Amino acid sequence: MRLAVVSDIHGNLAALRAVVEDIERRGVDGIVNLGDSLSGPLLPRETAEFLMAQDWVHLAGNHERQLLEVPPERQGPSDRYAHDALDEAAFAWMRGLVHAKALDDEVFLCHGTPRSDVEPFLHTVDGPRMREASEAELEERLGTVRARVVACGHTHVPRVARTREGQLLVNPGSVGLQAYEGEGGAYVVENGSPEARYAILERRAGAWSASLLAVPYDHAGAARLAAARRRADWESALATGTLSSVAT
Repeated sequence: MRLAVVSDIHGNLAALRAVVEDIERRGVDGIVNLGDSLSGPLLPRETAEFLMAQDWVHLAGNHERQLLEVPPERQGPSDRYAHDALDEAAFAWMRGLVHAKALDDEVFLCHGTPRSDVEPFLHTVDGPRMREASEAELEERLGTVRARVVACGHTHVPRVARTREGQLLVNPGSVGLQAYEGEGGAYVVENGSPEARYAILERRAGAWSASLLAVPYDHAGAARLAAARRRADWESALATGTLSSVAT
């Protein structure tokens, strides 16, 4: 059993296509998408069309919820750009998604944590940066979920961890955005390089393992598109995986 896990695409279709090509070369039994798929100043409509055509398991992230629930005039610039670009088919698709679900008896999927689409799972905001969550924090955020594997997204930071009971916890990182400023400027996430991230989960002889992967793509082209949209924060994040300006 080999399962590819993607998350936080954020309308970056070039990064997504590169990841899918890499997945196809490696061979998997299925692909799951943990949400935050469209929000951003790149290609939200085209990314939605691509995703809706795939036979994958899709979740909603907090940005899908925001696109559906927050009035456009109150949305941030990334959500507003996506909102204005998307058609009714994309909104109908988003309405059918949930932020957490069991894939089967062994694998549980969530965007943030099982209880929230905005709560970081494997990392904790600590001042201006994130740190790895402690064992106690991981177990508290798991709640009653007892799946052998739990995959989460939201933070854009790849990590593999295990609970004291042996549950495998995996964040694949972000396909489409390797740096951002969170919660109104309260903290910064920077992965430090522009490659698209994803993960492969594998069950062999009854044991689960995870591989974190980084895939090169035309990040310079994506950065130029962000610059054309007058988003210097995204331009820097896409070009380098770091921020040279304040995200908005």
